[in-house]
Amino acid sequence: MEKAAGKVIEAIEKKLQGRQGSLLVAIDGLSGTGKTTMSELVGKKFNSTVILQDDFYAGGKTEDWAKKSAKEKADHVIDWRRLRREVLEPLLAGKSATWHPFNWDTEEGLADNVVTAEPADVIILDGAYSSRPELSDLINLSVLVQADDNLRRQRLKEREGEAFMELWHPVYDEAEDYYFTEVRPPSSFDLIVNVD
Repeated sequence: MEKAAGKVIEAIEKKLQGRQGSLLVAIDGLSGTGKTTMSELVGKKFNSTVILQDDFYAGGKTEDWAKKSAKEKADHVIDWRRLRREVLEPLLAGKSATWHPFNWDTEEGLADNVVTAEPADVIILDGAYSSRPELSDLINLSVLVQADDNLRRQRLKEREGEAFMELWHPVYDEAEDYYFTEVRPPSSFDLIVNVD
């Protein structure tokens, strides 16, 4: 992971040369590839503000999502409009941003707590679908994190548990596959890093 993080850090340092204003870095990839670990490592180097894409999950019952096509899921799984309006635009304008994250305890609606983030030289958007085309005019560096599929699934099992894997992943794997094939194929990223 450190070697891959070094490549991301190097790319960010090049982008920062002579730059005025914040640099927005999207760290994208399939579930379980290590995006959050990557964001933490890179974020420490630059004292970055890290935004968790999971805070902007659109919500809804798994059985309702199961009825949607892969394209519909990929298009609507993240409330990118709220992410853009409440967080990215203020931060990139040099202002604080506040938002209510998705309520993962109830799996619907927004949590009562408020998250606040301050502008920084480097802002990292961490999570699957973070480099979506609707945000491309704001993103300065798009990074795709890849990992061996067996390793990725093992990490997910350890992190989420077997029951969650059986419920969640049959519904959302096809959305991620669609997104990283049709919407943001690897060739569309500024940088690809492989982790182990």
